[in-house]
Amino acid sequence: MTDSLGFLISDVSRLLRKRFDDRARLIGVTRQQWRTLSVLKRHEGSNQGTLAELLEVEPITLGRMIDRLEEAGWVERRRDPGDRRVWRIHLTEAAQPVLLQLKIIADALFVDAAEGIPPADQAKLHALLEQLSANLSTDQSNEAANG
Repeated sequence: MTDSLGFLISDVSRLLRKRFDDRARLIGVTRQQWRTLSVLKRHEGSNQGTLAELLEVEPITLGRMIDRLEEAGWVERRRDPGDRRVWRIHLTEAAQPVLLQLKIIADALFVDAAEGIPPADQAKLHALLEQLSANLSTDQSNEAANG
C-alpha cells in the first residue's frame, strides 16, 4: 500500500503541475517563473543562495531566472544593508497582478481537480496531507535516534 500511495501522490502532483503549467503558459508565465515568484512571495527579501536552496536549483540557474524576472519588471535586487556583497530579491508592484492571475489559475485548477469530492472529504484530505508533510519534515535526528 505504501508504494502505491506514494506513486499516487507523485502522479497527482505531476498532473497538477502539468495542468497548471498549461494554464499559466496562456498568460505568458513559465513553470520556473511561477515557481520562483511563488517561493519569493513566501520568502520575500531572501538572498539568491537561500532561494536556490528552497527551489532546489543551482545558484547560477537561479541567477539567470532572476535576471529574466528582473527584465520583466517582476523582481528587483536590493543590496543587503548589513553586507554589501549580498543582494536581496524582492517582488515589485508589477508582479502583483501576475501573482493574482496565478492564484486564480491555481484556485480554478483545484476546483476542477476536486470535482465530485464532498467539501468535508476535501478538508479531511487537506488535513491528512498536512500531517504527512509534517511527519516527513521532522528533524532527521529523530530518524537517526530511532535507527
